[in-house]
Amino acid sequence: MGDWVFVCATSQLLPGESTVAWDGDTAIFVCNYDGDYYALEDRCSHEDFELSSGTYDGEEASIECVLHGARFDVRDGRPLCAPAYEPVAKFPVKVEDGGVWTRDDRE
Repeated sequence: MGDWVFVCATSQLLPGESTVAWDGDTAIFVCNYDGDYYALEDRCSHEDFELSSGTYDGEEASIECVLHGARFDVRDGRPLCAPAYEPVAKFPVKVEDGGVWTRDDRE
């Protein structure tokens, strides 16, 4: 398991906002949903395409892939509609010393 990666200061990621962090070669979509932080692999499970280029809905807790319209719940990575049927990898997030941290915890 890798080390924690600094994403940004909590003041830089307000409710309804998102950003992308990198853990080595893995792009990680990080968002603030209603004051809680979530991290998903920045890759649509339907087609290998970056989720962060799509629309993050800070009220519905979802991210929509711009390529084919697949939507995912940012809290757990589960698909919300076709054409995606597989979840997106979810990563841990911690808030420490005023910063948001994540990591790719897959082995």
